[in-house]
Amino acid sequence: SNRKPYVREMTRTWWKDDPFYRFYMVREATILPLIFFTICLTFGLGCLVKGPEAWAGWLSFMSNPIVVVLNILALLASLFHAQTFFSMMPQVVPIKIKGKKLDKTIIVLAQWAAVAAISLVVLVLV
Repeated sequence: SNRKPYVREMTRTWWKDDPFYRFYMVREATILPLIFFTICLTFGLGCLVKGPEAWAGWLSFMSNPIVVVLNILALLASLFHAQTFFSMMPQVVPIKIKGKKLDKTIIVLAQWAAVAAISLVVLVLV
C-alpha cells in the first residue's frame, strides 16, 4: 500500500514535560552515585587483599574531600531511593491483618525500623 504509517515524533527531553516522569528520572538517576560508591568499595577490597601499602593508598584516596563529598551524595541518593521504594511498598504489597488493611504509615515506619535495627547490629559488630 502507499499509505505512510503514523510515526509520533519523540524528542530527547519528552520526560521533562510531565512531573511524574521527571520524578521517575531523578529516582532512577540516584544509581549514578551508588555506582561510584560500589566501585570504590570493590577497589578497597582489592587493595585490602594486596597488602598494607595498597590499603594505605586506598585510605588516602578515600580521604580526598571530593571522594568524601561523592560518598555523601551516594548516601543521600540511597536514602532517597529507599524512601521512594518504602513509600511504594504498601501499594504494591498491601498487608491485611484480620481482613483489614494495615495503615501505610505503619508499613513504611516498620521498614525504616528494620533498616535502623540492621544498621545498629552492623555498627555494633564491626
